Amino acid sequence: MRTIKLTLAYDGAAYAGWQVQSREKSIQQVVETAIAKITGETSRVTASGRTDAGVHALGQVVAFRTQSQLPTAVLQRALNAALPRDIAVLEACEVPEGFHATLSAKRKRYRYLLHDAPVRDVFRRRTTWHCPRGLDAEAMHRAAQSLLGTHDFSSFQTQGSPRKTAVRTVFDISVRRGFEGDPHLIAIEIEADGFLYNMVRTIVGSLVRVGLHARSEGWIAEVLAARDRRAAGPTAPPHGLFLVEVKYDEHPKPA
Repeated sequence: MRTIKLTLAYDGAAYAGWQVQSREKSIQQVVETAIAKITGETSRVTASGRTDAGVHALGQVVAFRTQSQLPTAVLQRALNAALPRDIAVLEACEVPEGFHATLSAKRKRYRYLLHDAPVRDVFRRRTTWHCPRGLDAEAMHRAAQSLLGTHDFSSFQTQGSPRKTAVRTVFDISVRRGFEGDPHLIAIEIEADGFLYNMVRTIVGSLVRVGLHARSEGWIAEVLAARDRRAAGPTAPPHGLFLVEVKYDEHPKPA
């Protein structure tokens, strides 16, 4: 048996999230169906993490086991031919048997996009959160720096998958205006060793309160210290969120 690692990009707008659902279409279901079509096998695909309904990915990592001897380059081309246009395999490679897409991951990086022009951009409606009042991105960036380091992020999680601990380490967090050359497009990027359920979206919703000057820059540190979800801001909508990259100790090259 071989273990195959895939790096996927997808537009999550039409899906009920990553995980297989009984009544709604999921990305996992569509990917597993494509693999079965190419290999003739029923394979269970494991992802680095489950993205929610409407959330997108630029670099989701998944893995599955197969007896197929197709070269990974051929497998990539065949899967891309079988998958719908809103899912693409960016890379396929064979990895050691012990590789686990979830448990072997060391860091993940997410990006959230905000659009604060007075009038909504109809072409960004599925990939940005429109905030028409205008945001102070510099204040948001300064406030976000209090989240760097190792902390208990209980204030920034909502009920979902149970976790042994709410302690996570944030290695990098930034808020910058002018993403992709658009003066009204603001990108919030967060890299950590792991994320709690809705952690990024709750951080974004809280930073927006700072950006609207509804809360002070020091409020984010107060929310963090409270360890209470009720202290934080609202959960940002899912469609502005992208899983950008998943980092592992080793990055095997395509065969």
